[in-house]
Amino acid sequence: MKITDVKRIHFRGKATWQSDPCGHGHPGPLRDSPMSILVVETDEGLRGYDVPTMYQEPYDGIDIPKWDGGKWDLSAPIKKPDADPGLERLKSVLIGEDPFARERIWDKMHKMERMGGTVSQRLVSSIDCALWDMFGRYCNLPLLKLLGGHREQVLAYGSTMCGDHWEGGLNSAEAYGKFAKKLVEHGYKAVKLHTLMDEHWDGNNWVGSPDVNYDIECCEAVRDAVGPDIDLMIDCFHHYDRYSALKLGKAIERLGFVWLEEPMDEYNVSSYKWLCDNLEIPVLGPETAAGKYYTRAEWIKYGASDLNRCSAGDVGGITPAMKIVHLCETFGIPCELHGGGPITLAMMGAMTIPGKYFERGLLHPFMNYEVCAPWLNKMIDPMDKNGMVEVPHTLPGAGVDINWDYINDNLL
Repeated sequence: MKITDVKRIHFRGKATWQSDPCGHGHPGPLRDSPMSILVVETDEGLRGYDVPTMYQEPYDGIDIPKWDGGKWDLSAPIKKPDADPGLERLKSVLIGEDPFARERIWDKMHKMERMGGTVSQRLVSSIDCALWDMFGRYCNLPLLKLLGGHREQVLAYGSTMCGDHWEGGLNSAEAYGKFAKKLVEHGYKAVKLHTLMDEHWDGNNWVGSPDVNYDIECCEAVRDAVGPDIDLMIDCFHHYDRYSALKLGKAIERLGFVWLEEPMDEYNVSSYKWLCDNLEIPVLGPETAAGKYYTRAEWIKYGASDLNRCSAGDVGGITPAMKIVHLCETFGIPCELHGGGPITLAMMGAMTIPGKYFERGLLHPFMNYEVCAPWLNKMIDPMDKNGMVEVPHTLPGAGVDINWDYINDNLL
């Protein structure tokens, strides 16, 4: 069997996401948006897919403003995206390959990614995940089993969106507390705060910026709102200095938080080691630092974090991410996976060490997460009343039930 093509199927989907100037996601109105599924094809008709699954809709009656204050143009025509030069470049090493030679393929893609340019880590990850999905379809087994299935349910935490400045949104400590209580009432046994990260400059002045004292107020409000028995975490502004990070860490130690996530630039490894040495609460990282499993190994060696962090998207696919999981297992370091979706669920299902928590969200008072994307036949991560999410284990591959009627009716 040989790979004959790698392409994207572009279709008219639905989206609500908008970004602040720092790139963090916030609610937007439901609107048509171009979406794509990455497809790997073979000469024997076998296909593998990487499918977007994150989706939510605004609650009725919510009028969401644009982050920059402008007005939404919901009538703009939806166009097929331009050709992806990175994908075209990778075809030169993919077409003609054995699709089950994932290690060899990943090594080639990783080396092409080294010099940057058009071959991105996200693209490498998407292709690797599609190859794993193909292997599952070939074997008629779910990824959970192919990766070494260990558990079929995982505990979710409600992961909030970043803070904002909107009435009724996540614009105050009180608002965070109110929303956290609502999440617990919905069934979550754990909640993670993403606090204000909008780094705003007015000329030469830094205004409206993240502030460690505000983060502490939010953490206090959430603990007061949910009581002592709910696990809490914080993923705060990623560019505090070490002393602000220490102040925040000491405060949430007193509040009984589970971890402190990425409070400083992750290239500053010595500051992370210093922070771990001066805190009792576990520090979680790295998440965004380049270097895949090589970087995670260095962080473990130098004691730069107490809990390790990765996802398929952060390190270039399932192939390298599972190396990190096994590396952490070897050293007895818990590995908490970043982000949601079917690939994260499958990896969590195969882990014999913590990760304890599945990141479900991102969640916001304006948004209804409990809905299925129209290009899927069923939601990928429904949660039961005990805060548990089932790992896909009935369908082969990634376990995504694709609504091909919707996609074919909305091709771009």
